[in-house]
Amino acid sequence: MVYIYKKKAGNKSYYYLRASERKNGKIVVKDLAYLGNSIEEAKKAIEKLPKYKDKIRKTYKTIHNFLESNIYLEKIKKLKNKNDEFLKEKLTEVEACKLHYEKVFKKQDSLTNEEILKNFAIEFAHNTTAIEGNTISLKQAKELLEEGRTPKNKTLREIYDLQNTEKVFNELINLRKELTHELIVNIHKNLLENIDKRIGYRTRDNRVIKANFKSTPALYVKTDMDLLLKWYNSNKNKLHLFVLALIFHHKFEKIHPFMDGNGRTGRMLSNYILIKNKYPPIILTNKNREKYLINMRVADKSDLSKSEIKDYQSLIQFSADEMTSNYWNMFL
Repeated sequence: MVYIYKKKAGNKSYYYLRASERKNGKIVVKDLAYLGNSIEEAKKAIEKLPKYKDKIRKTYKTIHNFLESNIYLEKIKKLKNKNDEFLKEKLTEVEACKLHYEKVFKKQDSLTNEEILKNFAIEFAHNTTAIEGNTISLKQAKELLEEGRTPKNKTLREIYDLQNTEKVFNELINLRKELTHELIVNIHKNLLENIDKRIGYRTRDNRVIKANFKSTPALYVKTDMDLLLKWYNSNKNKLHLFVLALIFHHKFEKIHPFMDGNGRTGRMLSNYILIKNKYPPIILTNKNREKYLINMRVADKSDLSKSEIKDYQSLIQFSADEMTSNYWNMFL
């Protein structure tokens, strides 16, 4: 395969078209062409290499994603944003996604945007439900949500799970209401339509399987949700909005305010916070489920009213990687 390789020497960057292939059980790497010392030069040079046209075409999407993402990374670096202790070097990557989302994606024609968001909603629905044990594959999810083809040997719960998630995401994408108890309960209700009739905050204690924390006792759920919303409102102008959304998600899960559907509701709420504040939505992928859960467990040490760097930095940085890797694959 061929790809673009960036080499740093002092304060300068050098870009190369590089090829790698497996020979006799070993990976052999070879630089094919020098592309320049800026991303703009590399973008122009890649179009003037007829000798490698066929090889470039085979991995065009990877090369295109690299070039476009780095253009916006360079633009953000020039803005010299204030450092963030949670995100560290990931701040530039998250802000590059936001810049492209606001300046390019949203200004495309509406049909293109609808198509991209439709694909995103399907991927998000598949991953967020798979994390909770839904066994419908991505291919089956696409057939169900795009063509109405019901997968064989799957439960109605799994089917409703996907359909509800896609529907709620599409409803929230243009919603700009304040985050309230009513909104949270309504999102949960819609996610569990035809799945679970227990609506509203739970009135019984529950136990979170394989968790290293105890969820809030039923008697205090409303009190802790009050505290969470108070924390959210007092921090939305202090914390970076990406950090705010992911910490909110964790604190919500630790309270576990519903009898079922807490994970799906929490991930939907974090996306609502991002979208409401002009950031692109995020997919926490099922393939990285174990990493996700490990980082959530690290954060379990945190108190409901606090958001210390030592508790949340690993979760924030993991989530930033999830956003950036998926963003450039789906929104370009």
